[in-house]
Amino acid sequence: MDSNSFRELISELSVGKITPQAIYVHRSTIQNTQLLDFINRIQSALKQSSFQWEIAKFSKQSFQFSLLSYPDFDSEAYPELKTSMFVDLTKKHHRMNDYSKTDNPPILHRKELMVTTNYPLYEEFTLITQEGELAGLYENTRAIGFKLGWEATITNAGYELVDGRLFRASALAYSNEKKIDRHKTAIVRHGLSTPMKFLFNKGYLNGNFSVFDYGCGLGDDLAELHANGIDASGWDPNFRPDAELFNADIVNLGFVLNVIEDVPERIEALHNAYQLADLFLIVSCMLISESKLAQMTQFKDGVITSRNTFQKYYFQTELQLFLEDSLEKTAISAGPGIFIIFKDELEEQNYLSAKLKRKRQWTSLNKSPTKSQKTSLLLEQNHELVEAFWNTVLELGRIPAADEFAEASLLVELFGSTKKLFNLLMNAERKLEFEQAKAARREDYLVYFALGFFSKRKTYRSMPEGKKRDIKALFVNVNLAQEEAKEWLFKIADYELLERAVEQANQYIPAIYNAGHSMLVQTRYINELPIILRVYIGAAAMIYGDWNEADVVKIHITSGKVTFMVYDDFAHNSIPRIKERIKVKLAEQDIDYFDYINEAKRPPLLNKHELMAEFDDNYKNQKRLDEKLIKLGVVNGKGEQHMSNAEFNNRLVKNNKIIRNFRVYSTDKVTNT
Repeated sequence: MDSNSFRELISELSVGKITPQAIYVHRSTIQNTQLLDFINRIQSALKQSSFQWEIAKFSKQSFQFSLLSYPDFDSEAYPELKTSMFVDLTKKHHRMNDYSKTDNPPILHRKELMVTTNYPLYEEFTLITQEGELAGLYENTRAIGFKLGWEATITNAGYELVDGRLFRASALAYSNEKKIDRHKTAIVRHGLSTPMKFLFNKGYLNGNFSVFDYGCGLGDDLAELHANGIDASGWDPNFRPDAELFNADIVNLGFVLNVIEDVPERIEALHNAYQLADLFLIVSCMLISESKLAQMTQFKDGVITSRNTFQKYYFQTELQLFLEDSLEKTAISAGPGIFIIFKDELEEQNYLSAKLKRKRQWTSLNKSPTKSQKTSLLLEQNHELVEAFWNTVLELGRIPAADEFAEASLLVELFGSTKKLFNLLMNAERKLEFEQAKAARREDYLVYFALGFFSKRKTYRSMPEGKKRDIKALFVNVNLAQEEAKEWLFKIADYELLERAVEQANQYIPAIYNAGHSMLVQTRYINELPIILRVYIGAAAMIYGDWNEADVVKIHITSGKVTFMVYDDFAHNSIPRIKERIKVKLAEQDIDYFDYINEAKRPPLLNKHELMAEFDDNYKNQKRLDEKLIKLGVVNGKGEQHMSNAEFNNRLVKNNKIIRNFRVYSTDKVTNT
């Protein structure tokens, strides 16, 4: 079945709950139909035949569908979604979502629309919906899609849900509702907040984009932005309630959702912020480990702090599901607790491809072709212009179009055409240089397309013209590129290939290699790794976020895991301590998040020089220090070391040694001086 046949069958459905994006139908309505036969074949092909579902959600615009498991569909008035299976037939991939462990799963309403009038419980379903309509519960559709929002809506309307039916609640029942001091959640910052730092690192705070801070608190970010000439404004319900709401290129919803204890209000804030964004909305929330969460005082779907403030601590995948289900848009992970929801499709593609583009150091043209005396003289006289053209060729992996090189018209006047100049420059040395640049650019796109299968990447038609030219020059067409990329995506499950790639990378990239197990490299080298490792890490980064936010990545060869590590001032500390460790489990599509708030307990990174290039600042000093620590017995040997901060300090004390910068001193001499 193709997409046209799929849409035709959906259009012929006689019943269903219809939304702007999809149609929901109960399994019973499509018995003995081509649609059900098609679904059964897909489930069998995906080896998911045992997955039980009650509701099918068919996309009205894409070749996609979801199978939704509501085991209490008949018995509960408003059943909760337990699990779902999403299938994208265009990209040929599927995803399983488990809602059984979340305290705020999606809720199903208006069940009578999804079944035929012959369904045994049709009249009961109709009566339940009529009750909700009379109580005014369906007026704010944004707030009722999830359990906690639905329960809050019922409570705020003055009702209780008893055995699936609505009853008037007593006036006394909610008079002791706990009062939350939301204004106390605002903090004084010195410097940019984490999401704003991310925007700065990505070049979005270069003055070309306007920014609106929705829920700006005390306005510390705004002060920083204004001081640097950024067009920025903000609003806050407690500290700037009278400020005007403005549309902006970028809207920041930073650490706002997690302090709103009322779920409908939380969803409303998300939608309000998204409506103000012209390019994209960046959302950030606090993360926490399950062990720490269990130690806190529970309140609604979050906790009460010692300052009587509310905090909803999310898990990474939980936050992504909440954003995507609330806005019906793809949420792209940009880091732990940070997601971007794009409104502008071209900007989304530019952002995604920019993450995967290699940063090259182009060599200058120090020789001119000598095909003829005249041509040689012309090339020499226009050396800087020709050099700029050649560097652009190497950057693109192809001849630039007229709008991609500012002096293209002058080149045409001097050499006839850019292609003629390209051919003039193509001696054996430069041909090899060009082929290497083209191959590297081709790999960049293969990684881009491979990772595109994890999200809703845009069609070829909606791509910027530059990308269309790249694809035509590097792959002929987008279908061939996607097919080749898909092959690389499947290869990341081949541990032998991964190990060979790691062994290869270890030959030319500074790394700590644990043979047969794992390899540690600085994140700045990721785009220089073999393509299979880039796809492997990129797949993990779809859950973690932007890998450039970490300092070191650990590639686990045989366990399907990738660990991203952040250190305190990695670039300058001789013995940096780990601040944050995020282990992504690809098979489970989830993360283990470890933070080290207590600075005294942060484990040290030892043998740091093995992760450095010989031309790096302080490489020689770092290597001398690392070798000295091994000689003293403080460090056991080369390679990766697992040692607590306390043990490391104890070993230094036993040797009467202290480290200052990149030197080891005797404590006696330090004391005497």
